[in-house]
Amino acid sequence: MNDRAVNLLEQYDVEVLKTRKGRGAILCDTSRGCLIFKEYTGNEERLAAQNRLLAYLQQFHDILVESILPNRDGKLFVKDHEGVMYILKTYMEGRECNINDREECLESVRMLAKLHSDMEFESESAVMLPWMSCPVEENSRRYFFSPGMEYEKRNRELKKVRRYLKQRSQKTWFEICLQQHFDAFLEQAFTLSREWAQYEEIRNKKNIENPVITYCHGDYQYHNLLKTAAGWFIINFEKCVPDDPVRDLYLLMRKLLEKSNWSVDLGRELLGAYEETRALSALSRIDLYYRLAYPEKFWKIANFYYNSGKAWIPGRNLEKLEKVVEQEEKKQYFLDTLFRNMDRNVL
Repeated sequence: MNDRAVNLLEQYDVEVLKTRKGRGAILCDTSRGCLIFKEYTGNEERLAAQNRLLAYLQQFHDILVESILPNRDGKLFVKDHEGVMYILKTYMEGRECNINDREECLESVRMLAKLHSDMEFESESAVMLPWMSCPVEENSRRYFFSPGMEYEKRNRELKKVRRYLKQRSQKTWFEICLQQHFDAFLEQAFTLSREWAQYEEIRNKKNIENPVITYCHGDYQYHNLLKTAAGWFIINFEKCVPDDPVRDLYLLMRKLLEKSNWSVDLGRELLGAYEETRALSALSRIDLYYRLAYPEKFWKIANFYYNSGKAWIPGRNLEKLEKVVEQEEKKQYFLDTLFRNMDRNVL
């Protein structure tokens, strides 16, 4: 963040004693405790919705969450001379969730289940949706985001990368390795997209019949879970959206399972920890399966390669690719073991 943005803090009714750099933000020691000042890339309506959701969650004292501070004019943001928006939020000093501590991982999942329960609303009373253009009725009484649309977009990007690779006359070892495994992962992505499309219409129909809307954090991962002296503190709600709660569970599980080499035992424990508080429906289990099964890590590596300079390809890229290829058999075993008895005809 540009240090000149610090001057914008003068628009807040706080006395700034000291500033220091954090992860993509500025940490501020102030008269109101530790605060964090960061750039905001969303729109005003979305920020207002986020603020209302956070204010609602403040009523539940068993989970600590951040809050957005208004400036002297009562606005939730300030702008620099270039029109870039910044927000000031509460913050607590602490460390990130330790992904190597099994109990902390399970605790993070239990906390997620509790958070989802707190963010569940009857659709008629879900007043947190000002950025939606339509009322929460009829066709909008369902979850608003489709993994299928995202998969189709990623598949198009993968096809573009494959065409580019084929045209490259002189290839690096990374490009040779990428091309060698490309067709298998691409076919996997196509198959999963087709299967998802086969039942998505029925899935949406069932969600239309469901009068409940649940909000997701949107970026629930260990970076955003801080262990503090007062307990766990959840930050960075900027991506919060109404969706199937599996959206959050999937992201956290994928991160932890990749680190654990797709441990079946850990997967069972994570699912069990979540369901101690909040049971997963058959529909949600199918959703979770497809989200985990899609080759997202391979897509990320290929997409990053395509959109980066080709003069020098970091060795880290090859390491990541080799790890994805190495883990693929274990991932498929994990999916087969945990979801073997899943009834996909339940829809």
